[in-house]
Amino acid sequence: MTARRTAAPPGGGDPAPADLIADFSRTFADLTAPCAPFAWSVQDVRGQPTRIFDRAPPHMRVIWEAATARGGAEYLVYGEERYSYADAAAGVRSLAHHLRNRHGVGRGDRVAIAMRNYPEWVLSYWAITSLGAAAVALNSWWTAPELEFALGDSAPALAIVDGERLDRLAGRAGATPLIVARHDGDLPAGAYPWRDALGAAGTPAELPTAEIEPDDDICIFYTSGTTGPPKGARTTHRGSIHNLLNLSFIKHCCDAARARRLTEQAPEPPAEDPGPSVSLLPVPLFHVTGCTCILHPVTAVGGRLVLMHHWDPTEALRLIERERVTSFTGVPALSRELLRHPAWHRTDTSSLRSMGGGGAALQPDLVARIDASLQSGEPNTGYGLTETTGIATAVGNEYYVAKPASVGPVVPCMEAKVVDADGNELATGQRGELLLRGPNVIKGYLNKPEATARAIVDGWFHTGDIAEIDADGWIHIKDRAKDVVIRGGENVHCAEVEAALHELDEVAEVAVFGVPDDRLGEEVAAAVVLGGGAAVTSDDLTAHLTGRLARFKHPRHVWFLNEPLPRNANGKFLKRELRERLAPSN
Repeated sequence: MTARRTAAPPGGGDPAPADLIADFSRTFADLTAPCAPFAWSVQDVRGQPTRIFDRAPPHMRVIWEAATARGGAEYLVYGEERYSYADAAAGVRSLAHHLRNRHGVGRGDRVAIAMRNYPEWVLSYWAITSLGAAAVALNSWWTAPELEFALGDSAPALAIVDGERLDRLAGRAGATPLIVARHDGDLPAGAYPWRDALGAAGTPAELPTAEIEPDDDICIFYTSGTTGPPKGARTTHRGSIHNLLNLSFIKHCCDAARARRLTEQAPEPPAEDPGPSVSLLPVPLFHVTGCTCILHPVTAVGGRLVLMHHWDPTEALRLIERERVTSFTGVPALSRELLRHPAWHRTDTSSLRSMGGGGAALQPDLVARIDASLQSGEPNTGYGLTETTGIATAVGNEYYVAKPASVGPVVPCMEAKVVDADGNELATGQRGELLLRGPNVIKGYLNKPEATARAIVDGWFHTGDIAEIDADGWIHIKDRAKDVVIRGGENVHCAEVEAALHELDEVAEVAVFGVPDDRLGEEVAAAVVLGGGAAVTSDDLTAHLTGRLARFKHPRHVWFLNEPLPRNANGKFLKRELRERLAPSN
């Protein structure tokens, strides 16, 4: 750590890590004490005792309505397009009235969004959710069959798509009405251009009225299961509100712990105005990170959100400099790519106050690299899942640097425990499956009561991650029990890829697993055994998967083996053995 971020304790030298963690824990307790800003109490939520912030707003419409009061302050930037909060508020009102009056959308309905990170995605989201309806966030990387499955599964009243998704569907969306943005060509029957949806004359100056309860669905995020098609995770207004408050709490806790430590060592200096909050959005809005962990807090604090057409580190650096970006949140691979970019040292990144994120663990070396590379900023991280509506743990600045192998403490209104294979809770420092309970846990999976019952038991969500909880209550993620590859923040569930490859008659056995990758964290790999006399190449496998699965799910490394794949006593493939034997060294 450097002197710019920490003050020397009496006697000289940087504070010891144990002292920093003790400061943080003391501040954590103070901020959550009765009557404190982040005090909580236990309430019954869907039949389970649940920690709830005492000052939590009832739903996210409150957050949006408060944001609209910021008027001319800049809200969204996309290329050369710039939208103020007033611009966005007008668009959201117009679209909300169109959805209500033309399509009858209201509480309990669903409206799908399938597009790139355009401003229209953001306006659509706030219009839908302000009506009490749920946004269905469709993965814009999906192929036509994948999009069609999700539309059939979620049964939306209509879908809001961009021109690329319209072309991909090619009229195969069935009876689902469409609103189409960023498209200049002819539209099929039942489709409305975006400009018409927003262009109705005489739109009222207020949003349509809506009744919204805390546990109403706000968004359906599709997350692949270990077997079968993707599952729609039902996030709620209460979960989104608590994720927002948990994010705010972690920042307050880090800042307050530092301020108290410095005040104890020297008179408190005058507070400096940190300036506007400007966040670059390098990850998709159809993921919980992009939506609930970036869009929500940026909107809540009246910040500016800088959108990208697609990830490009050169363009990201240009935008950081041009827009004076203060926060960069993405999967670790993106931070690493920025720091290694040849233009990093030629770019003015002095505005950055934080860099990090989630979706995969930040390796300790990356934590140190971020800490050393930012002129006036610091690393941060958060651990969570789609099923926890965002973060379950988080930490930043010198407190993260003090314990870089951890993903931080459990946020105030979440509970965590580690259990063995029989469900018995394990002691501090023992390794087992991590279970989480709190208002952030999803209501369940859409149309999948059996999957919901397996994943959430007595309010506890089974993460499938292997973890330890240390004596400070901080979480250390050690491995994943679920058969998942996290490729640049995208979850690739191995069984789905294996099932697609098994459609080829020539494939006798196949095991899909992750291998290390410097850029993406992990890359998809496959070990394949062909039937006798078959002749298939890796190009043949790619050709077969094209149109069936999104490109990010295609194996990048393929090994054709002449002997059966290794199995355990239960007949399961020994993927760890295959990975160690076959994976390229890094």
